[in-house]
Amino acid sequence: MRSGSPWSRARACSTSWAYCSGLLPDSVEAVNIPGVYQRAGVTMVPWPRRCVATKGPVMDLSQLPVEQGFRMRGQQVTRVETFVDAAFAFSLTLLVIFYNELPDTVAELRDALRRVPTFAVCFVLLSMFWASHNRWSRRFGMEDAKSTVLSLAFVLVVLVYVYPLRMVTSSGLSLLTGGFVPSELGMDRSQWMLDLQTAFIVYGLGFGALSWLLWRMNVHALRRADVLALDATERFNTQSESGVYALMTASAFGSVMVSFVMLAAPVAWLNNFTVGLPMWLYSAMGMLLWAYRARRERVGPKGATA
Repeated sequence: MRSGSPWSRARACSTSWAYCSGLLPDSVEAVNIPGVYQRAGVTMVPWPRRCVATKGPVMDLSQLPVEQGFRMRGQQVTRVETFVDAAFAFSLTLLVIFYNELPDTVAELRDALRRVPTFAVCFVLLSMFWASHNRWSRRFGMEDAKSTVLSLAFVLVVLVYVYPLRMVTSSGLSLLTGGFVPSELGMDRSQWMLDLQTAFIVYGLGFGALSWLLWRMNVHALRRADVLALDATERFNTQSESGVYALMTASAFGSVMVSFVMLAAPVAWLNNFTVGLPMWLYSAMGMLLWAYRARRERVGPKGATA
């Protein structure tokens, strides 16, 4: 009787590596590390109903560098990672301190330098998202179709998000500094409320979309936990990371909802606090994330749940 075990299917697939590697969207090569098992010169990993096979030497996961409890599986920089890095670099060039043209006079230079705080804040925020994607890539090293699509969507949102980010940031800093930092958010006085809340909505959608994509990337890694050979600590940390981005996503879209409420609110409700309430939610998000991280640290890997 023909055996139905994973190993019998692996032996059948070993006769045609090219065919076998095309059966699944996730092969061992798709996670940017060699496999765990080797047979007849072909590296194989048992897979329900199918097998995953790839050529090449076997790497012991215990030999991978460890950072923050993770074995760094992404040892090779992929073309997708290179593209993401280039897109972020291009986005940062759009945040240069000079608004429209290079300054020709000292007065114009002083005005340009007053925009440095806006550039610095935007730089930090974009760098935070870049670092999150870089950390995900180094931890998991995934190159499958879904990871590629999520990364490309990440690039698209960043390129669209950069100008709303700059406009809203400059407006907030101008308010906090009493006008010292120039505001780049021009508004029509006859419909200033609509213009302001529209800017908040676009900002929230961009922030929320980037956070949502990072959440999806970590959820995708969790679903491939067995293929990636994640241990208990790595799974717990990935779950915690997913929770962080889920909270960031919820906060951003909560801010968008508040902006819509402000647009429909009676004029009597409007004051300096309520008008800026959508942006104050991001401050509350910081406290919420701190409480979430503290709770996860108390739970520890033994209490990890999906």
